[in-house]
Amino acid sequence: MGDFWGPDLISDLPQSIIESILVRLPIRDAVRTSIFSSKWRYKWNSITKIVVDEKCVPPSNDRTINEKSLLKFVNQLLFLHQGPIHKFQITNSDLQSCPEIDQWILFLSRNDLKELVLELGEGEWFRIPSCLFNCQKLIRLELFRCELEPPLTFKGFMCLKTLILHQVLISPEAIETLISSCPLLESLSLSYFDSLALTIHAPKLRSLYLEGEFRDLCLEDTPLLVDISVAMYMTDDIAEHFEQSSSCNFTRFLGGVPNLERLAGHIYFTKYLSIGNDPGKLPVTYRNLETVELYQVSFEDMKEILVVLRLITSSPNLKELQISGSSNIPTATDAPDLDFWSKECPSDCTLKQLKVVKLTDMCGVPHEMELIKFLLANSPVLETMSIVPCMYVMESQLKMLIELVRFRRASARAEIVFVRD
Repeated sequence: MGDFWGPDLISDLPQSIIESILVRLPIRDAVRTSIFSSKWRYKWNSITKIVVDEKCVPPSNDRTINEKSLLKFVNQLLFLHQGPIHKFQITNSDLQSCPEIDQWILFLSRNDLKELVLELGEGEWFRIPSCLFNCQKLIRLELFRCELEPPLTFKGFMCLKTLILHQVLISPEAIETLISSCPLLESLSLSYFDSLALTIHAPKLRSLYLEGEFRDLCLEDTPLLVDISVAMYMTDDIAEHFEQSSSCNFTRFLGGVPNLERLAGHIYFTKYLSIGNDPGKLPVTYRNLETVELYQVSFEDMKEILVVLRLITSSPNLKELQISGSSNIPTATDAPDLDFWSKECPSDCTLKQLKVVKLTDMCGVPHEMELIKFLLANSPVLETMSIVPCMYVMESQLKMLIELVRFRRASARAEIVFVRD
């Protein structure tokens, strides 16, 4: 290599530096460096990071050929590999559930595995072999479209900090035990779960993402949580279950997270928080909460409005607020109780840090306008309030504009941006 191209300055670099170069290449290209010279023949076989993706084998229009080529490539790769493998990732749509993957995981479980990502193609769900639970050095685990059943002897992943489960079949009891058995867990993401009642014990948890049909959610012993994002889907039986509930969902879910910095609640989240007995004054002040995003809030439901108001007034350092309406065309109802705002809003409430407000799918119903009025009157450093009206209520947009002009603003710098479609 050096004779033809000049002095070979790369081959004699320390192995650690060469490995840092190789792990930045696609694994197929890293293996192909073995043709450079005799010095490079086995440089690749001690890299600690292996990513199996679409680039590992030459593409073919036949998925079966792709899968066979991929299995052969990975089998040879692991057979020739020497030393620990700290990260192993499969993100390949051509690869289906097969016995070879079980053998790979068994091999990895004996090689100091710290990160595992499994995302196979559509088809039969892959059943995670029990040997995975021997990987006691795991720091990150991401599973997609898998079946997961921890053995009865499993005591937990003592080093795990990140757990991501997407469309994973696992019993509610097993998932709660798995979470509580990871004492260092900092980031948890669960998506596409059906009718799941979940209680989370995770004293080190800082980030939480939930998406799916949840029958119940409870955060216990999660004092360090700073980032929560929840997207809830609603079925008829879950809605009926909610209606029969008496305990306060707000306090069960948000009553023990005093260090919260960001909260994003997607469809049905405010509805979920509004169910149960009124908590009255919240048991916690969210002094670190700077960003709140609430989507599809019904401004015809007084309990949902109360959830929004309690969150805002309990977050003295709130900087950015984003709310979308439910996009439902308002129906003729009894006269709204506008005294609600004077009764529920603290007289001394000042949102001293609020700078940006984004309101979308606004229909101009009385309680929406009262919220806007409250925010403008109590936000002395507000810079921008953008309002996007619902596309189905074009005739009420002029009325909304006339009302907005009349509202008092605590901030002389506040700019109202009214976006008409």
